[in-house]
Amino acid sequence: MRKLILATAALGLLASPAAAQVKRIGAPTSPILQAAVVPAGTDIMYVSGITPPALNAGAPAGTPQEFGDTKTQTIGVLKRIEDILKAEGLTHGDVFMMRVLLVGDPAKGGKMDFAGMMEGYNQFYGTAAQPNKTARITSQVAALVAPGMMVEIEVQAAKPKK
Repeated sequence: MRKLILATAALGLLASPAAAQVKRIGAPTSPILQAAVVPAGTDIMYVSGITPPALNAGAPAGTPQEFGDTKTQTIGVLKRIEDILKAEGLTHGDVFMMRVLLVGDPAKGGKMDFAGMMEGYNQFYGTAAQPNKTARITSQVAALVAPGMMVEIEVQAAKPKK
């Protein structure tokens, strides 16, 4: 039997009522999972790294002002991912793995704004409306595809085979 196990930092066990095909392991109080087990017979969707939409047409091109702060960019990226998932009959509740790349925020001395990213993430994961969380890695990188972008996210989602 083929199983896919993904790990990040957290402890304990969390059972998920939605997207039940994926076993989600992690402490209920953690914003992320320690691991996720995807059983055989499950379709897995891989969503490429998605970057934020430009929000402020009047802002200088290639600046964080063009795309917003880290929280705003995270929300924009997760909304784009939501549209991609929806087109395939999936939701954020089906996401079991996430990779987040953050560029240092000039307004924060060049350090990644992890708190801002979490504020955006927490609007989509671990909520009353969508209680599922993801296994996740978050890393700071030197740059993304376009100047001013500070967030890129890729996800993996699972659903039972038809």
